[in-house]
Amino acid sequence: MRMAYELCLATAGNRVPNGPDWIHEVKHDGYRMLVIRENERVRLLSRNGTDWTTRYPWIAEAALKNRQKRFVIDGEAVILGVDGISDFDALHSRKHDHEVQLYAFDILAMGGDDLRGLPLHLRKTNLERLLSRRPDGITVAPFERGEIGPDLFRAACRMGLEGHHGNPS
Repeated sequence: MRMAYELCLATAGNRVPNGPDWIHEVKHDGYRMLVIRENERVRLLSRNGTDWTTRYPWIAEAALKNRQKRFVIDGEAVILGVDGISDFDALHSRKHDHEVQLYAFDILAMGGDDLRGLPLHLRKTNLERLLSRRPDGITVAPFERGEIGPDLFRAACRMGLEGHHGNPS
């Protein structure tokens, strides 16, 4: 699993996709993070390659508890407020590092296999299987498939979530 992993970054668009083949998920306001487990070693790497393993112990412990010994997960390190919405100010303050969890939205490798060539929906299936029994610390970011894009966009705007712009009709 000694491969180089580059994070796929979000790009802005000016219309909401609504075809049946799209997967839609909420962009939570946190720090992008790769979780790399190789047997008994776990590393949490930020977007610029900084090792944050000791900063976010709940995520690292959750990765070590998983029955799968080798995987690479792409996700967002977040602190959730009581309303279930990510609280970037609390995350940035560093006062609650022990509460930071990972919303996982992709799996890049598992069990020594590079999964990056698989379609996203199959990687999501693998991710759900990997995390099905260990919800604490690392959870699958909720997503929906199909033609719900415009409805989800309007809901995100109402909730004041990151990444929405404009006033939906």
